[in-house]
Amino acid sequence: MTTAPTRPRTTPAEGPAQGPAAPEAPWVGRPVDRVDGTAKATGAATFSGEYQVPDVTHGVLVHATVARARITRLDVARAEAHPGVVAVITHLNAPRLKPAPSRPSLLDLSTMVAGTRVAYLNTDEVHYDGQPVAVVVAETLEAAQYAAGLVDVAYETEPSHVSFADELHRAEPVSQSLGMPTVGGTKGDADAALAAAAYRVDLRFTTPTHSHNAMEPHATTAVWDGDHVTVWDAAQNIDWFRKHLARRFDVPLDHVTVRAPFVGGGFGGKGSLWSGTLLTVMAARVTGRPVRMALSREAVYRTVGGRTPSAQRVALGATADGRLTALVHESTVRSSPVGGAMEQVVASSGELYAAEHIALRSSVVELDLLPNTAMRAPGEAIGSFALESAMDQLAHDLGLDPVELRLRNEPARSPLHGRAFSHRRVAQVVEDGARAFGWADRHPGPGAPAPRRDDEGRLVGYGMAVAYHPAWVFPANLTLRLDADGTALLRCGFHELGMGTATVQSQLVADALRVPMEAVRVEYGDTALPISPGAGGSAQSASIAASIEEAGRRIRRRIAGWGPQPGETPAQTLARSGRDHVEVGVGSDTGIGATAQQLRFIAGFLRDQRRWVRAASGAHFCEVRVDPDTGEVRVARWVAAFDIGRVLNAKTAASQLRGGIVMGLGLALMEETLIDPRTGRIMGPSLADYHVPVHADVPDIEIHLLDDPDPSMPAGVLGAGEVGITGVGAAVANAVHDATGRRVTDLPITLDKVVG
Repeated sequence: MTTAPTRPRTTPAEGPAQGPAAPEAPWVGRPVDRVDGTAKATGAATFSGEYQVPDVTHGVLVHATVARARITRLDVARAEAHPGVVAVITHLNAPRLKPAPSRPSLLDLSTMVAGTRVAYLNTDEVHYDGQPVAVVVAETLEAAQYAAGLVDVAYETEPSHVSFADELHRAEPVSQSLGMPTVGGTKGDADAALAAAAYRVDLRFTTPTHSHNAMEPHATTAVWDGDHVTVWDAAQNIDWFRKHLARRFDVPLDHVTVRAPFVGGGFGGKGSLWSGTLLTVMAARVTGRPVRMALSREAVYRTVGGRTPSAQRVALGATADGRLTALVHESTVRSSPVGGAMEQVVASSGELYAAEHIALRSSVVELDLLPNTAMRAPGEAIGSFALESAMDQLAHDLGLDPVELRLRNEPARSPLHGRAFSHRRVAQVVEDGARAFGWADRHPGPGAPAPRRDDEGRLVGYGMAVAYHPAWVFPANLTLRLDADGTALLRCGFHELGMGTATVQSQLVADALRVPMEAVRVEYGDTALPISPGAGGSAQSASIAASIEEAGRRIRRRIAGWGPQPGETPAQTLARSGRDHVEVGVGSDTGIGATAQQLRFIAGFLRDQRRWVRAASGAHFCEVRVDPDTGEVRVARWVAAFDIGRVLNAKTAASQLRGGIVMGLGLALMEETLIDPRTGRIMGPSLADYHVPVHADVPDIEIHLLDDPDPSMPAGVLGAGEVGITGVGAAVANAVHDATGRRVTDLPITLDKVVG
């Protein structure tokens, strides 16, 4: 398990019996440096591909080179004969695994963790280009890589569907996703209202496939000891990984340990268990040796799902004064016969603007490609591009300020369902962002006698868009201990992907127990610890905060029975009462308690879905410079204001939001996974061909935070991890339109779309 670094603990013999004094001001909200920052900056942090185990071997995947087929020949003789090769595992000699769950269940959310339903190395079927058809295990990485190239595979190909654009006609409508109506809904008759509207905008948008490119590629180290296995993995959900591995390898749950000491970014790509993890564990069992598999960038592209492409339509109807009468948002995304997830592309369109008539529709088409998976703000990131671009076009057609159009259509309740907002500050962040940016001072845009130009002759444009992402809370189990020396220990199997989770939870514990933050120690990243929800959906911080608040209350209640004196901290009362510590637990990992907890969660989740709309929100404002000859777009300035509820740590929160904006700049201007429409092969599966933003692409990003707690959320937290990317693509596209008059509706915004 990973322990968050802290200052050395003081023992009773070394310091005052009553422990250190509590700080006068609370720790929550302070811009505290990350507790793991030094370890990561100096290289002391150990990642899953670096964990030292004796006698370790190295695994490398051999990938299918066709989209749909059966293997007819698999010659491994040359690979097996290569010096240093320990084993070559194929469907001809691999052990049989239990199948992956056929469908997810709300009663066991770990059923969602399988990236695909492919029976890896247990079948001669090929379902997508890149599917592993063999694993080579060798004494060195170089030997394994070379031998993998010696494996000879022949196929009998079958007809396949691989082109998203060409297969849209096969799309089927979807009304629900995992029991949640986040992919559709209607109010009134939006089509009729649209036809009757005084002003109409009807636009079609496309967004491409995106591939995951976390700083740390996926890596797994697996060690079997009899029928017990320990797995170090770059995972966003170690509890679900553990349960999935136990199911697939048919071993008791307590025989599987999964550790994720540090994870170098995830963004959804490490939230599912992909072939690399499963086949590393298989290879370790087959060889009887520890096996490490660190995927190359190409292997990540070919075996780890990315963001789905989308084809969207947004149609808006409005009165002459800018009141929305109709809002239609339709989306088609892709999945696969062997996996993939529906995305809530249209969900935010039912909550943002007070249209009288609304129609949200989603469809999905199955393709013989690597199944898609979550990528930062799945659904909302690309859905907001379409909705917010259409709103900008409507403002342009009406001759209204885009800010004013949004404020005129600000709803008092959920426009689609009529539910109450638990906490809504959209208008405030729009106004705050506009003021900080100087939005009112910009000059006229397209249609003016002379376009705006900078000193270098580049066209200047300004754009804005609203950001929006739902807030979630899941059960989080933990133990919390307070010692008489004034130190505290939090044990919880949460995940640290670089966002500062250990830091903010230390701040919460410090305030709950009235101890200095440096006196708090945190253990995390290990399934031997109480179960935490995965790092996804911007839900981890709020979920753990709820349990810390409960644990803190239990400790304070217990200590209250020991006669606290006026002005005493809980630790001082503990020491004076002659006790050395007090410890409480929240939640249950096993048995009836765990089942009851899950049922309570489902009931509460469904109740809250009917009662509240809870979401983080924000507003982006940007300035772009466009070369009129080449179409090159440069983002020159960015200001964003956000309501993420209570700000637990001003520094880490702003960092998370900046990171989301930077990722959104990639979505807007450069990111695109190109797939050969004939073969289904990913073209250019590397960072040499798949462009992501670098320092030169990113301007100074100014972040403003309301720090206004949502009373319905634990600690008032709404989440900061994903809202930052929503709306970014639209803000850039709207600024490009303002500068050039061209409405780009197909991402990314490349040169040909600006000047073509």
